[in-house]
Amino acid sequence: MTVHANLIAGEWRESARTTENVNPSDTSDVIGTYCQGSREDVDDAVAAARAAQPAWGAASPQVRHDVLEAAGAAIMARKEEIGRLLSREEGKTLAEGIGETARAAQIFKFFAGEALRNAGDALASVRPGIDVTIEREAVGVIGMITPWNFPIAIPAWKIAPALAYGNAVVLKPADLVPGCAWEIANILKDAGCPDGVFNLVMGRGSVVGARIVEHPDVDAISFTGSVPTGRGIAVACAESGKRVQLEMGGKNPMVVLDDADLDIAVSAAVNSGFFSTGQRCTASSRVIVTAGIHDRFLEKFAEATKALKVGNALDSATQVGPVVDARQLEGNLGYVDIAREEGCEVIGGERIEGPGFFQRPAIFAGARNDMRVCREEIFGPCVSVIKVADYDEALAVANDTDFGLSAGICTTSLKAATHFRKNSKAGMVMVNLPTAGVDYHVPFGGRKGSSYGPREQGTYAREFYTIVKTAYIQA
Repeated sequence: MTVHANLIAGEWRESARTTENVNPSDTSDVIGTYCQGSREDVDDAVAAARAAQPAWGAASPQVRHDVLEAAGAAIMARKEEIGRLLSREEGKTLAEGIGETARAAQIFKFFAGEALRNAGDALASVRPGIDVTIEREAVGVIGMITPWNFPIAIPAWKIAPALAYGNAVVLKPADLVPGCAWEIANILKDAGCPDGVFNLVMGRGSVVGARIVEHPDVDAISFTGSVPTGRGIAVACAESGKRVQLEMGGKNPMVVLDDADLDIAVSAAVNSGFFSTGQRCTASSRVIVTAGIHDRFLEKFAEATKALKVGNALDSATQVGPVVDARQLEGNLGYVDIAREEGCEVIGGERIEGPGFFQRPAIFAGARNDMRVCREEIFGPCVSVIKVADYDEALAVANDTDFGLSAGICTTSLKAATHFRKNSKAGMVMVNLPTAGVDYHVPFGGRKGSSYGPREQGTYAREFYTIVKTAYIQA
């Protein structure tokens, strides 16, 4: 089987260690063999990025536009092929895999345009005869560490703005899903990205990720992953003076009020909680329902959940694919046991025997917000349903969490929707929509334990990937 090498300084470099990329829908399906980089590989990649960045940052924005536009076009042209790869290596349904791939293409195309729109300001000084300009320049070398749940979209929304604004990149994708990141590297190389401007070093977080974070020639770190790892990275970056951007998950609430359209509320809760096998940081893992609608909602929610087709991600009939690996599945099943021990009525949640890592979606009915299953991020198809008296209690419970990424409300009351939008302690608020599912041209991020540093995506991405320079000029 072909060995997929790391991309360092424009060259494909193999390594002594490799890993097999295995399909979670069918563990007998080995997608490919991928190299495991070393600390020395990271050092070489950073050196290449440091050497290549000045010329890339000084290049015409048209050059950067053309590379990103070509990469976006190539991804879009291959969306079904790459989407299938994504579904094989991560377990999303094929429709979701193709959709995520198309989104990655759109992200590259959006930031191709942003390369031409990196505007500054010109002001008159308060002192006569002096002009002031404010310009944005590239930060330098950006280290990126990405998670397994969005194997192409999250790398894309980090890589594209970094390159658009003139930075050089060293990317470490999640060890479970190297395939899509390798395809991005290959596409960027073919699109004319100069040697050393983009570097891919696959491998273990404890080796490759740790070296990227500690390397003195890396100017900034963009990380998406777990809270403990993110906090450790924040401390390391603070000590070394690196710029840092963190996205670390959520325990997102979906509030359902008595006046909600029941069909809309059930559809939003099923989508938010169980699509992508619940493996989204924006998933609604807490559904908070007011007393007047609670029983009717729970009945319909349980019916819709039981009807979901769980199976191989490549089967067109599948609505919920596998959990990403055995470790994640065991963790999910452990939370099912915890929910029972804490007094919940568990609906579903069983392991489904087969050639992959399958679990029936789980509802934890009768949950309280102080339970572990309502406090801790499970990152699987497990949703707690919490009964509350009224809107005021619903809002208080929604905000009573260490996280603050996404929050939703289902209601036909403009007053309630407006109040929730203004008073939800989350970075993103959805009204009569799933909490998961965001546009690529607007900012993404949260509050509290969910996020740290400037927002990702859209025009707000430039706050992280550029530095402001103020110049005073006297003619």
